[in-house]
Amino acid sequence: MNDTLYNNRTVEGFLLSSLVWGVFGIVFGLLISVQLWEPAFNFGPFLSYGRLRTLHISILAYGLGLGVIFGLFYFMLVRLTKRGLVFPRLARFHLWLWNIGVVVAGASLFLGFTQSLEYAEFEWPVDIVVVIIWVIFAVNIFASVFLREEKQMYVSLWYMLASVLAVAVLYLVNNIAIPAGLTKSYHIFSGINSANMEWWYGHNIVGFLLTTPILAMFYYFLPVSTKLPIYSHRLSIVAFWALVFTYLWTGAHHLVYTPLPDWIQTLGIVFSLILIAPSWGSVINGFFTIESDWSKLQENYLTKFFLAAITFYGLQTIQGPGQSVRVISGLVHYTDWVIGHVHMGTMGWVTMTATACMYYVFPKIYNTEIFSVKLANSHFWLVFIGQLMYSFTMWIAGIQQSVMLKQLNSDGTLANTFMDTLVAIYPFWILRTVAGLIFTVGMVIFILNIVLTIVKGRSLSQSRA
Repeated sequence: MNDTLYNNRTVEGFLLSSLVWGVFGIVFGLLISVQLWEPAFNFGPFLSYGRLRTLHISILAYGLGLGVIFGLFYFMLVRLTKRGLVFPRLARFHLWLWNIGVVVAGASLFLGFTQSLEYAEFEWPVDIVVVIIWVIFAVNIFASVFLREEKQMYVSLWYMLASVLAVAVLYLVNNIAIPAGLTKSYHIFSGINSANMEWWYGHNIVGFLLTTPILAMFYYFLPVSTKLPIYSHRLSIVAFWALVFTYLWTGAHHLVYTPLPDWIQTLGIVFSLILIAPSWGSVINGFFTIESDWSKLQENYLTKFFLAAITFYGLQTIQGPGQSVRVISGLVHYTDWVIGHVHMGTMGWVTMTATACMYYVFPKIYNTEIFSVKLANSHFWLVFIGQLMYSFTMWIAGIQQSVMLKQLNSDGTLANTFMDTLVAIYPFWILRTVAGLIFTVGMVIFILNIVLTIVKGRSLSQSRA
């Protein structure tokens, strides 16, 4: 496995741990989807929707998501810099501390300790652990880049550096709090300033945790897995700098039609629309890379994962800025439409890219082939269908909610109550659970394929020895 140079044991540790946390996150997601249309599935305060919804998001973001980012970043880093990690033992410590952190963070949310800030729920003691973990990660990333032997910096390295730096700034600024005990603190910002700061953080933490790191993976693993050179390095760099500059100004579009000053709302909307251009720079780069040899779709099973993923990213980066416009926001904001939008990104763009990368990495670590291409193809179609079904049901439900809540009687009173809208969208919530089950079956097949690949690789290694 040549662990001295490539740190394969550490990479594998992060990726396997992320899959374990992903199982918990997906199971929690399925359960809360059922709880919405069948209240009997709320099993007391600890297994209620209020607790599990936060756990679902946090475990998938900071358990599954971060585990994949840590593992794949370390995998890419040594290959792009042409040198081993500067601090391999620190990376190993990072692996263990991160897993402990996920347990502590999850337990705190399970017990109901929360700042009540979206994507920033952890109380201050957990925040300190998160910062330590991130500093350890940043030290290895920046040290390896600064001491690299390959002087040319490929675009994936730029996305990696931006992700590490931006998340650090976002997390530190938004999580400044005044402790009121070991398990309670209060946001240092208040009122509309708190809301503005929270959604500057909320939108950008998604951008620099679930967009730029995934673009780093996409730009690296698409060409190495298909053996097709990236269409345009110049376009990749231009798109990078434009994306990083533009993204940080877009958070206020979450607060359209709120007491936030109109000029700040408008600034967020304008930059959100501008964001389409750099986002589609990467979409075009991905499509044109594959366009150079469409036969790869038949010859290489990973190609369709990357093609579907970049397509979902392209759709996501039109839909997101589009719904920031006031007239559209007035229709879809605070409805299930937004849930469909978010999950198209997480279940489509993020998951398909990450799983394709892992399909590539595990056989490389064990010097073997994937256990079953047929299983991988089955996985692809199940998550593809599940994701589309999920998003479409939520989009339809969201529009129905919006229309019903805006219907007026002849005397100007509301024609429907909030409860009327819930009854109307119950069928779509049930369909969402079905879609989630289809997606979950696909992910189970994926995990099975990875485990069997590891078993196959270890058996071959022992036979060679």
